[in-house]
Amino acid sequence: MSSSANAEHVASYYAATANPAPERPALEGDIECDVCVVGAGFTGISSALHLAEQRHAVVVLEAARVGFGASGRNGGQIVNSYSRDMDVIEAKYGTETARALGDMAFEGNCIIRERIRQYAIACDLKNGNLFAACNSKQLEGLREHKALWERFGNHELELLEGEAYKREVGSERYTGALVDHSGGHLHPLNLVLGQAAAFESLGGVIHERTPVTGVRHGEMVTLTTPRGSVRARRVVMAGNAYLQGVLPELESKSMPCGTQIVTTEPLPEALRRELIPNDMAVEDCNYLLDYYRFTADGRLLYGGGVNYGGQDPADIAAVIRPKMLKTFPQLADVRIDFAWSGNFLMTLNRLPQFGRLNDNVYYAQGYSGHGVTCSHLAGRLIAEVMRGDSGRFDAFAGLPHLPFPGGRLLRVPLSALGAWYYATRDRLGW
Repeated sequence: MSSSANAEHVASYYAATANPAPERPALEGDIECDVCVVGAGFTGISSALHLAEQRHAVVVLEAARVGFGASGRNGGQIVNSYSRDMDVIEAKYGTETARALGDMAFEGNCIIRERIRQYAIACDLKNGNLFAACNSKQLEGLREHKALWERFGNHELELLEGEAYKREVGSERYTGALVDHSGGHLHPLNLVLGQAAAFESLGGVIHERTPVTGVRHGEMVTLTTPRGSVRARRVVMAGNAYLQGVLPELESKSMPCGTQIVTTEPLPEALRRELIPNDMAVEDCNYLLDYYRFTADGRLLYGGGVNYGGQDPADIAAVIRPKMLKTFPQLADVRIDFAWSGNFLMTLNRLPQFGRLNDNVYYAQGYSGHGVTCSHLAGRLIAEVMRGDSGRFDAFAGLPHLPFPGGRLLRVPLSALGAWYYATRDRLGW
């Protein structure tokens, strides 16, 4: 499992406002357990917590800190479904697969809310998110989106056509919006820290600053680390974009991508009500989308774009500020207090990769930008597999995943070329 030269959380708004959490010691020596989970982000901690509730003896190994990767750096939006929706799944993989995945499309959202209630996690949960259309074609897409989600059971949707969207967003950029009242937003680092504490309260063990350096398969799987090892009956690989070198058989079928986020200084209440009157999270419908919301202390958190290959731009604020001002020009004189980036893992078909390396090593990764909700679903499905019920997990595991064209050398430029094409279509309203 890859490690960062600096294993502390990136200097973000989330790290600056994180709830107190203990320093978990690195693994020293050799231990055994029922299940070893590699990675302490949403997928790993969700899996570990579900398994601890089933009374498994679970050890989590984390190369850096709990929530170090995308789970502690993302936009904090609770967005339902997957990066490719059920109509695309149905067209490519058939009605049965679409129905199976559609039946789970809104479950991750419910799991997050269950965890917050059950374990009293303080993570600034707020209700509501919306999708904003930038042109008439996108608005027509939102009409279809509403009908699709209603077909699969989400009846908390509201289409705002024309100027009606200004009830929710004080910007001139849009032609309409679709509100999902069942969605929401929160402080993602505090969510994963709260679930980690819940896991430990059930007897679970987390070792931070413990990268996995090797995996030896067998009836008991042995995971080696710099100063020890874990022998486990079963293993969950949950490092997502931070597992380079550990799962080489999957690396050609996924690609780390970066996204950038800024947060402003705290804004006056009157200005906040002008920009997002009902405090919802917003994302637009462009291929390279912008997303934004208010934090609990009144800052505008604004993110956008994708950097293929996961390399950070030299000046994040310089990349994001023009996007923010295009949406809200009235913020021209507002100070940016935090700017950071984080990697997520993208697959070629933009659907998550769930599967088995053999009978006792499982993985879940590649949420392609929809990881907040789907990672929580993954944890539940992995726990189901380990109690002998593999049906729902296998609905995902059966999805075909192909390598990126061009291999490691050309996958970044080819993906960037494709993104340029779709971004051009967005600008022209095609």
